[in-house]
Amino acid sequence: MDLSITGLLGSMGYPALSVLVVMLLMLVGCVYVFFERLIVFLRSRGQSRELAEVVSKPLAAGDIAGALKLITSEQYKAAYLGAVLKAGLAELKVRMDDHGVEAAERALERSLVTETSNLRKGMNILATTGSTTPFVGLVGTIFGIITAFSKMSEAGGGDLTAISGGIAEALVSTAVGIVIAIVGVWMYNYFNAVIDDISKDMTTSAQELVDWAKKEVLRRSEAAAK
Repeated sequence: MDLSITGLLGSMGYPALSVLVVMLLMLVGCVYVFFERLIVFLRSRGQSRELAEVVSKPLAAGDIAGALKLITSEQYKAAYLGAVLKAGLAELKVRMDDHGVEAAERALERSLVTETSNLRKGMNILATTGSTTPFVGLVGTIFGIITAFSKMSEAGGGDLTAISGGIAEALVSTAVGIVIAIVGVWMYNYFNAVIDDISKDMTTSAQELVDWAKKEVLRRSEAAAK
């Protein structure tokens, strides 16, 4: 039997080939999610780090309107930091007192939930691929075993040549399923680690904004009392 890729594919029946196509489509989905998320994370992180440096100047001067204008500019459209800070600063712009700080905290919490959910787009595809592809491959393996027994019955004996096609189907389906599952799980775990790091950055930035707002409220009240 020809053990090359073309030879193995040529010996496979339609059911096993259909299973193989399904697994390859799952792999394509994983690859798409990987590059799409990678581009999003790299761009968002780069813009967020740049924004963190420049937004500190208007905030240090107590210029909330200037900070909001900077955050909402097209230059930092993809920055996750901008989306988080925008929610809090919008509340502080309306009312810069203790009640405004409380409203900003609630807005920041909602924004963190929303942004974390946006970061996790596509993760269900990776998780589903990693957890189900071995079982999809097992279906192909079953088809291969059925083919092997069918050819054995037709040949009237257990000659290895007669059943080699079915065995090849079973082994190829199993191997492809396991390999794609490994790829899916690796991508899922990698992006989970990245999302955790970004979530920590967003939470830290939100807490720093609240601390700044409380100090700014105190500074303004002391300045008004003089």
